[in-house]
Amino acid sequence: MRILKGIMFGLVALSVLMFSCKSMNKTQKGAVIGTAGGAAVGAVIGKAAGNTALGAIIGATVGGVTGAVIGKKMDKQAEEIKKQVPDAKVERVEEGIVVEFNSKILFGFDRSDLANSAERNLNDLVTILNKYPDTNIEIQGHTDNAGTDEYNQGLSERRASAVSAYIRGKGISNSRITIKGFGETAPKYSNDAEDGRALNRRVDFLITANEKMKAEAKKEAGQ
Repeated sequence: MRILKGIMFGLVALSVLMFSCKSMNKTQKGAVIGTAGGAAVGAVIGKAAGNTALGAIIGATVGGVTGAVIGKKMDKQAEEIKKQVPDAKVERVEEGIVVEFNSKILFGFDRSDLANSAERNLNDLVTILNKYPDTNIEIQGHTDNAGTDEYNQGLSERRASAVSAYIRGKGISNSRITIKGFGETAPKYSNDAEDGRALNRRVDFLITANEKMKAEAKKEAGQ
């Protein structure tokens, strides 16, 4: 039985990876993932695509009509973040939002204490996060490939922890927050040139629906 489930998850993950851009809209992909088991499929896709944000958000996907309702709520929140936090890169992914901060916006080089410029950006983001309290927030720290694996892992964890501590101090409930450090293991950009390495030194916010939002969306969808 476990083998069959594993095969099913793998096939679903492969189908999403192959056809997500051309053949399926967000609601269709969410319905497939929600039926098969989001967390398992998300892990497969995230690993295969080298995109930890994508994997984590797909892992929280509800799917179907309920997922479409959540998606509309996330559309609104994402637009507000784009306007309020212009220094961040904001991307809607399935039923969630990824807010990417290049590390130079938040930290000095090779440091994990927040720079002065970080406060304005994080304060602006916190304003939106407090406005939409029915979400979970995963904070991911990432580095480039310069330095040892061990050092980069520790630096990514310290940076994610520093950001988490700051937004908790601004009123974001600790119960909403998860922190993860990935070191150099999940580059989104090429490490072959300095421009790419600089972009890989980043902190990502992954915003997904919590159980309350999911329940309300299900009720709104009439399910």
